[in-house]
Amino acid sequence: MQDADLFMELAGIAGVFVGFGALISVRSGGASGNVEVGMLRGMVSFGSLTIVAALAPVTLARFDITEHGVWALSSAVILIGNVVMLAAMTRTPEYRANRGAGYGGSRWLAVLDLLSVALWILATFLGPIVIALGVAPDLEAGLYFAAVVVLLFQAALLLLTLVYTQQGSARASDRVEPPSAGRAAIA
Repeated sequence: MQDADLFMELAGIAGVFVGFGALISVRSGGASGNVEVGMLRGMVSFGSLTIVAALAPVTLARFDITEHGVWALSSAVILIGNVVMLAAMTRTPEYRANRGAGYGGSRWLAVLDLLSVALWILATFLGPIVIALGVAPDLEAGLYFAAVVVLLFQAALLLLTLVYTQQGSARASDRVEPPSAGRAAIA
């Protein structure tokens, strides 16, 4: 397989996103709102699917399968993973609350979500279907690579959105005041 090292690197990068998701949830004591929980869950899901999708062709290439067979079976992994992930996410109360609330009234989150979903559908549903049908044999490797990159992009986008929508942890009640003895000594 020509791009085995590249797919291994993408799997490693996706593993970092999954690790960041775990770190964020552990360090912050858990996400506090529906939007944060949904984004964290999506980031870990997309990262995990990226790992599996990146490792699938590398693993399948080790067997005596034709190149089209490797790309077709790997595409089936992406399609099945997408369907399972979508079904699991839409069953969560956070997803239903976020869809019902329109992401808390944030227009930029709604627009970003719409654009990323359109890209996700094009690359990770239509691309693998074209590969599985064998319609464009010369483009199979490129279409598959694009699908894996879009899955990774989705995880990165969710991480960035999560980071930029986090509310500051330093509230007025959380600020630490200097000791009063120190103030008296200065005065």
